[in-house]
Amino acid sequence: MAIIVFQHAPTEGLGRLGASLRDHGQKTDVRALWRPQGPKNPHVPQDLDDVDAVISLGGPMNVGDSGHSWMQPEIDFLRRAHERKLPIVGICLGAQLIAKALGGEVGFMDAGPEVGLRPVKTLPPGHTETVLAGIAWTSWQFHTHAQEIKSPPPGTTIFQSSDKCKVQSFRTGLRTFGFQYHFECDLPMIESWLKTDTLCSAAGISDTSAEIAHVRTNYADYARLSDRLCVNLVEYVFPVSRRIVA
Repeated sequence: MAIIVFQHAPTEGLGRLGASLRDHGQKTDVRALWRPQGPKNPHVPQDLDDVDAVISLGGPMNVGDSGHSWMQPEIDFLRRAHERKLPIVGICLGAQLIAKALGGEVGFMDAGPEVGLRPVKTLPPGHTETVLAGIAWTSWQFHTHAQEIKSPPPGTTIFQSSDKCKVQSFRTGLRTFGFQYHFECDLPMIESWLKTDTLCSAAGISDTSAEIAHVRTNYADYARLSDRLCVNLVEYVFPVSRRIVA
């Protein structure tokens, strides 16, 4: 039994969330969807057998883009996993794929892309959400996305928001969580993304070195709260009955 992880790009891995899963004895099965599918690199599972939970990571592509043979199968898989009431966590693109799978609407942001370390505010429903326990009501989070969740799926509770993006975190049902921001990053990941992100200009970032300096100034707070969120997810969302026994 394992947590299925859908990785959509080589640079967007589990990061600090992977470290928390490892430290808590969780087994992951990472599906490298950007690589050609084959016997040595399976893509989306055909069924939910031996699946404990699902994590859908970020990626540079957008929901609805053509040329990604894995996208619709992943959407269908997320829908089936949700119906089975398996724990699901989506990050950035992953959160948008969850929304699409469950009947929500995803589209390009009216205010333009959101990129960089920007404040996210916790809404009243998030003040009592266990997954956000210990998270400041206003916190720095890292963003890089041109699309957003326009309309969340039925039965969704929105927990966090930002000035440019209404849906920053949410829960649909009991065990399906989505986060538009990237809490999984470490500092090298963030700096690398900012140096190569084609969305920076459209987001109003003309000087990436200044944005990187801003990240470094506030990174300690970001890292502390991101680690807390990772631990919360591992402790309260993912199953504990099948953790690896050393």
